[in-house]
Amino acid sequence: MNLVIYILRRLAISIPVLLVGTFLCFVMVAATGDPLGELRSNPAISKESLAQTAHQLGLDQGIVPRYFTWLGNFLSGDWGISIAQGNALAPVAPKVMAAFGVTFQLVVGAEILALILGVAVGVLAAVKQYSVVDYLATTLAFLLFSMPIFCVAIVLKRYAIEINGWVRDLGLSDWLGNPWLRTVSPENLKADGVGDFLVRYVGAFLLPTLSIMAISFAAYSRFQRASMLETLNADYVRTARAKGLTGSRVVFRHAFRNALIPVTTLFSVNFAGVLSGAIITETVFNWHGMGGLLVESVTKNDVNVMMGWLVVIALTVVVANLIADLVYGILDPRIRVG
Repeated sequence: MNLVIYILRRLAISIPVLLVGTFLCFVMVAATGDPLGELRSNPAISKESLAQTAHQLGLDQGIVPRYFTWLGNFLSGDWGISIAQGNALAPVAPKVMAAFGVTFQLVVGAEILALILGVAVGVLAAVKQYSVVDYLATTLAFLLFSMPIFCVAIVLKRYAIEINGWVRDLGLSDWLGNPWLRTVSPENLKADGVGDFLVRYVGAFLLPTLSIMAISFAAYSRFQRASMLETLNADYVRTARAKGLTGSRVVFRHAFRNALIPVTTLFSVNFAGVLSGAIITETVFNWHGMGGLLVESVTKNDVNVMMGWLVVIALTVVVANLIADLVYGILDPRIRVG
């Protein structure tokens, strides 16, 4: 019951924060320009058509009434319409959720792999402090930190071109960067078979996953190393060693769980941040996800798409932080929710 009350309290706190955030963003976005600027400059479009489009987008109202109209429609499931191309209009919700699905597929695998590898390397580096393993892990982390993600992506894409050339020499189609998986369906899976699906899965996700994973891995490994070193020097860990417990039991039974708490916080923040749009990675590998959607909506001053993007990302941040708070209680029983 305490856990349920805690979750409800956190959600209740998040609601006014979301409302204030969406209102401020709506006002700022609406003040940046005219969404119909390109259409107004087109002499082939009549004034009647412009007026009708402006009415459909709610541009014939003031900013405050427009916000509450948008909010009411959004809560009822109507996210509004978007200026897709020229004077063509399209629903916002399918557009945002399609982009979210693409980015979610990409980020989940990259972040989970980065977390597992980062935690493992960080723990090993802390246990083997000032050893060759520690120096190698530190060097690798700082190297990845110092490389901009677009450099990592471009280097990987350069080698992918060579690998695809070798694959073509074998009489096969390109493997790395194949966009087939983005339109995968149960029918395609059944038609192509599980084996072919797995090959295409790896080929489609390998390069962008490695690009995102590289930077996140560096952060997780350094945080885990620092947290593990601090925990290993705690009084209760020294007491456990003095009682004669084995080294592995001290590390994994007493120190490891508590050392995961800072990394859990970093993971929740980093996951939501990367999910909001890995713009560079998506651009380099031609993925049409949340990053590309944000750039497109800002360029076209597409208010409804920007607001849909904002709400989805804000909800993701709230859920990620709520999950992190719950994990704290699992990792450290001294932390109570209620």
